[in-house]
Amino acid sequence: MSEKVRVFVGTDRSQLLAVKILEHSIKRNTTLDVEVIPMQDLPIRQPQDPRNSQRTGFSFSRFCIPKLAGYRGKAIYLDADMLVFKDIESLWNIPFDGAKVIIQENIPADKQTTDKIGAPQERVKQCSVMILDCDRLEWDIDQIIDGLDRGQYDYDDLMKNLCILKESEIKYGVPFKWNSLEYYDRETCLIHYTDMYTQPWISTENKNGYLWINEVRRMLKDGSLTMADVEKEIGLSYFRPSLIRDIKYLHLIPDFGQKTYQNANKNLDKQKKFVGHKEVYANKRRRMQAIADYERSLANIPQV
Repeated sequence: MSEKVRVFVGTDRSQLLAVKILEHSIKRNTTLDVEVIPMQDLPIRQPQDPRNSQRTGFSFSRFCIPKLAGYRGKAIYLDADMLVFKDIESLWNIPFDGAKVIIQENIPADKQTTDKIGAPQERVKQCSVMILDCDRLEWDIDQIIDGLDRGQYDYDDLMKNLCILKESEIKYGVPFKWNSLEYYDRETCLIHYTDMYTQPWISTENKNGYLWINEVRRMLKDGSLTMADVEKEIGLSYFRPSLIRDIKYLHLIPDFGQKTYQNANKNLDKQKKFVGHKEVYANKRRRMQAIADYERSLANIPQV
């Protein structure tokens, strides 16, 4: 029996339906046994220094995966703002070659080095698509937060440099086509809608948004999603009101009519007073205020 493909997805409540759409796109393109596990509202304590706090409600969730998986087998981590077009088997079967984690490979060939697997001398590690060897990863989120609190590393070291692993434990093996950042062509396996301002469920302005809307339309057709599900998210202000129009009509609008059509969509969203990612940006303002208060408190501490 083949191993079940476990896909853990970082999400918050506002993107929970987007996870279902991602799941549908994964399963539609593979014959493998896939289980998609949304990681929403995990009990992760905040670091003492607010400068090290999560940038989203799920920034640290990827570090919980080995424990959630029982420290057995392997797993994939994805963000919620993604869509899959090809068989996930080709991602799942990338060999670890002795590493514990596989992340995105470096693209420019002139920046490669020979002492790391596919990595340049300096880089920010792209970890929004990860393959994890849960058998060999002893991550415990409380211990990782302890490291932040003790000053062993900061948020950037953890999230951008993956400093809790040795370089020899990291393989740069996920092709760009499996984490295609706001780019799509016929070779794309996974598109990542990284620009929060233009994600297709909150904005009419993403040039590749039609791909996501097409997936929604497929789900409505096969019954895995209902219009009531979409309307519920709109009612909660997680999805834009104009999405209903796009689901019904976008594929029918000729190129010469797109600008007029999209302007009508924007006006509708404005009339409905829709603000995309309202809670996310409110949380960001609170975090920035907490950082400002914290830094002021540090400035008032007398020198020892």
